[in-house]
Amino acid sequence: MAPLVTLLHPGSMGAAVGAQLRARGFTVLWCPEGRSEATRRRAEEAGLEGTSFEEAVRRADIVLSLCAPSAAEDVAARVATLGLAEGAVFVEANPLAPERVVALAAGMRPARVIDGAVVGSPPTGGKSPRLYLSGESAAAGRVADLFEGTDVVARVVGQELGQASVLKLIYSAYQKTSRLVAALAYGAADAYGVTDELLDMAGGRTRSYLMETDYIPKTAARAWRWAPELADAAALLDSVGLPADTVRAAAETLQRWSPDTDRGLEVAEALQALRDARP
Repeated sequence: MAPLVTLLHPGSMGAAVGAQLRARGFTVLWCPEGRSEATRRRAEEAGLEGTSFEEAVRRADIVLSLCAPSAAEDVAARVATLGLAEGAVFVEANPLAPERVVALAAGMRPARVIDGAVVGSPPTGGKSPRLYLSGESAAAGRVADLFEGTDVVARVVGQELGQASVLKLIYSAYQKTSRLVAALAYGAADAYGVTDELLDMAGGRTRSYLMETDYIPKTAARAWRWAPELADAAALLDSVGLPADTVRAAAETLQRWSPDTDRGLEVAEALQALRDARP
């Protein structure tokens, strides 16, 4: 028999994910109790079936929790109080620190918990977000199988709770911080009338820095020069009324690499040197 899925709670991402499951013919339950009119409309458009929280939990073969991260523990605790059906799986699909995922799973024993994290935009208009999963292999594989042939690309990344969340959090930190620093760079260039030159310079790159792991030792080797440069950049941002804390923190991070990292290091050695300098 096809598994019955419960979705808690269908925001823009959750409703779109639910619609993908409905397109495969699965029944997807949700709980309208206490939800906004906008949420109700999204759930209806996605073809989700409204029912009580108790019925949604107890009937489900797979419970997919996609909610605000701040509410994740409360949602899981409420589910644990009711108890899942025998053999059911709870997917904690919110971006949480690994220790939060482990603690949440401990509070739900003996239920099987899978760590999940969605990276990308809602699966509408041809967009294909990735759903990373980690935890018990059989349960994680069972969840991944739900999305076969949909616009949600499900990948099992390991058997340890927290691995999926780590992927989401660290990528999010890189992506969002990069966006912020880009805004600061543009703002400072605009204040001095050099935005066209900045954009022309940036246009010469076609590859993400995140792909260039071989540059980590080079960053360590240049830290003694880059740290003062970023300190000056932070002062520049201050002078034009833009927040400088992010760039100042980058300068302080570079200062953790001592001058002896100017020798040839492997990536692992450069990262260990950064850890060893932790105050």
